[in-house]
Amino acid sequence: MQPVPAYLFLTFLKIGATSWGGFMSLISMIQKRVVEKDRMLDNAKVMEGISLASVLPGPMAVNVVSYVGYQLGGWRGAFISVAAVVLPSFVLMLALSHFYFQYGDVPAMSHFFAGILPAVAAIIASVAISMGRKNISDIPQMLIAIVSAVAVFVSKSYFSTLAILLASAVMGYLIYFKKTDSPAVPEPARGDFKIPYPLVAVAVLLTVLIAWPQSNPLAALHRTILLTFSGMSLTQFGGGYVIIPAMQKVIVDGHHWLSDRSFADAIAMGQVTPGPIFISATFIGYKLAGFWGALNATIAIFTPTAILTVITARFFNRINQSEVVITVFKGLRPAIIGMIISAGVSILWGDGITVFSAAVFAAALGATIYFKTDPALVVPAAGILGLLIL
Repeated sequence: MQPVPAYLFLTFLKIGATSWGGFMSLISMIQKRVVEKDRMLDNAKVMEGISLASVLPGPMAVNVVSYVGYQLGGWRGAFISVAAVVLPSFVLMLALSHFYFQYGDVPAMSHFFAGILPAVAAIIASVAISMGRKNISDIPQMLIAIVSAVAVFVSKSYFSTLAILLASAVMGYLIYFKKTDSPAVPEPARGDFKIPYPLVAVAVLLTVLIAWPQSNPLAALHRTILLTFSGMSLTQFGGGYVIIPAMQKVIVDGHHWLSDRSFADAIAMGQVTPGPIFISATFIGYKLAGFWGALNATIAIFTPTAILTVITARFFNRINQSEVVITVFKGLRPAIIGMIISAGVSILWGDGITVFSAAVFAAALGATIYFKTDPALVVPAAGILGLLIL
């Protein structure tokens, strides 16, 4: 096995390059590779990461990546994992942004995504099946999963999702908790919290940038980009699609950085690139200040909540052996599985199920479940199939 930093970088680089379809697609890739294939982390830890990401602000997919990276490699592992998973979509968005501002349009990729989306839905379904086998053991958990799937599919609201998670946690406690004298959870040794030098360097650079005199127009613009996108990251709950209206208010109506049409194109490009839809920030930063503006906006939108996730994970690691926490997660896990099922159905449903999409879904599901084919191969192959057949 490769050393952990190298493993995290290469693994999340591959996941970031192939995880079309949003949050649950990326989670499915993590489950398939890190848990099932490489056995670097157990299923329960990933479920804990999803639960935390669901109630924290910012990009949920990247928050889960930060959590997984931290569990495997501490602060450095979290930093490497987040950087690696964002890098492919950042590079692709840079290329698309340059093309867009040079020629005024983005090439149509509808046939490519007509193949990719049912394959992504199949991978998500296979992950839900795998998780269900391990985490659903009785009728109450099965009912929680079903209700969660139906409610999320029908509602599609962040607040309803949060309500489902809360209700499921309460149900888990009420059904499974038994008052016993559980052994105290040991406290971690004092002084085990070490801030990595790269994080200190970033903090120093950000401080210099924020304190730079207002008389420098370029520094003032970068400071505005930094504060705008980091503020959106820390105040928007519910993932990429929830942040779109708020981002439009700030970017279009507030700063007047983009027109309504350009903003819609930025969101579209965020959807046609792998990885999180928050990568649309790269497009906006590139428009304002070229490469460095794109890099600034990308770091600002992803870094604050990734750090928040690690801090939260440290706290959670202290209490996750509590009997109360264990029973709460007996309710949360089937609810998360239901949400995963809902995400797969939503992607497959899309603009309607066709013979082609149904065939791709069935083939991809069979390849991932029965032949254990790597999703990193299944997804691009499905996209190429769409180009060739449609």
